[in-house]
Amino acid sequence: MPAPCNEFKKRLLAGEKLIGCWLGLTDGYAAHMMGTVGFDWLLIDGEHAPNDIRSIRDQVIALEGSQSAPVVRLPIGETWLIKQVLDLGVQTILVPMVESADQARELVQAMRYPPAGRRGVGAALARASGYSGFDDYVATADDQMCLLVQVETRAGLNALEEIAQVEGVDGVFIGPADLSADFGASPSDPDMHARVLDALRAVEATGKAPGIISTEDKVIADYFGAGARFVAVGIDLLMMLKTARSALNKWTD
Repeated sequence: MPAPCNEFKKRLLAGEKLIGCWLGLTDGYAAHMMGTVGFDWLLIDGEHAPNDIRSIRDQVIALEGSQSAPVVRLPIGETWLIKQVLDLGVQTILVPMVESADQARELVQAMRYPPAGRRGVGAALARASGYSGFDDYVATADDQMCLLVQVETRAGLNALEEIAQVEGVDGVFIGPADLSADFGASPSDPDMHARVLDALRAVEATGKAPGIISTEDKVIADYFGAGARFVAVGIDLLMMLKTARSALNKWTD
């Protein structure tokens, strides 16, 4: 039996527009709840939310069987960490702070088994292989891996086209908050917004999928207009707080 088909990657490469949401609550029960909503993908955030390998595992399991594909953002693109997350059964990862084509190539290598890459071969112990239930997993897994790289600094922006053109990079996610901070600007600054839109167009021109996040309807519409194909339109934690604060404010002076 081969590795399971990565439906997120299949749809992304087919040019579909995929709507996602950020998961920052770091809890399997909350992830399971969000999996019932109908988002195309849900981002389990290992960079800015207090996740570890076990909480990531629990959320991935909670999303199994839902129509929402799990995407895991790592805190850093280390080979050992990529290996652990892939062995959980994650097929799509987002790596922050990618600043060069060479760095992107190293990430591609970490996503693939030898001889094409350097992912450690421990599938017999892994949830990814159905605990040895998928007897062709190692031979077929590479094709189902989806690598999304996050460009969010001046250095990354200067190398954007070279990064996007790396074989094995499936999508480039523009990080508007960190990118704006690196320019000493706010994401709402018109010049900064235009720079982000130009970055999305540049990724699209390479034939790779551009991605991004916003919680503002007008900004999201601009992103789609610039060619974005996978867009997160909310953050679970902020959604909950917004509703909670609204309920409180309704009944207090």
